[in-house]
Amino acid sequence: MLLAVVIPAYNERELLPRLIERLDATPPPMGPGGPVERRIVLVDDGSKDGTGDIVRELGKREDVTAIVHERNTGKGGALRTGFKAAMAFGADVVIVQDADLEYDPSDHALVLAPILDGRADAVIGSRFIGHTHRVLYYRHYQANRFLTMVSNMLTNLNLSDIECCFKAFSRPVLERLEIREKRFGVEPETVAKLAKMRLPREGGVRALRIYEVAVSYAGRTYAEGKKITWRDGVSALRCIVRYNLFR
Repeated sequence: MLLAVVIPAYNERELLPRLIERLDATPPPMGPGGPVERRIVLVDDGSKDGTGDIVRELGKREDVTAIVHERNTGKGGALRTGFKAAMAFGADVVIVQDADLEYDPSDHALVLAPILDGRADAVIGSRFIGHTHRVLYYRHYQANRFLTMVSNMLTNLNLSDIECCFKAFSRPVLERLEIREKRFGVEPETVAKLAKMRLPREGGVRALRIYEVAVSYAGRTYAEGKKITWRDGVSALRCIVRYNLFR
């Protein structure tokens, strides 16, 4: 079984090498037949701080596919590129790992387990169901709770954290997942599309088996480079309505 770790990066020259070191120190998760084969897909999204040079250098490794965008396309654009590359080299499972170290590669085994053991088609991480997380912004937490509630009302899923960036997909799901959003609206867009998606089964189709897994979270402050703003919260609400009711 082949696992692709898709890492979108934008202006993360300081943290990306540390992330790769931590990922290299984390053993690949166990699949049905033993440790899975792991390949890294790095996508530099038009960085201006030299991240692209680091990505190109890492691309010399046999286990790394490196892609550098000439201009910034947003996280959604970077994920589209990364998913396409993963599908091209035959990945069976894909996990999204942000480059900023807010999410820990040591959680990969936990996030991937429901897919690798055949229980799930997609897994969404949660920062709020019992794992370690850094204490930060109360208003962000309340905004996320509101967005998650609205999303759950429209999807009829009982998720606790739709904005969590730790997500994993089986190949059949990724083959059907079309990302349109450019920025952080990709998170609610993905949840809406997973809720609507159907996979073939004998005699018809079935809904996705979606699991939620507790993950650790070491959020950054704005002084440390956090990029999300209140405008992304407004955009997330727009995406929830758009992709649940009109797309």
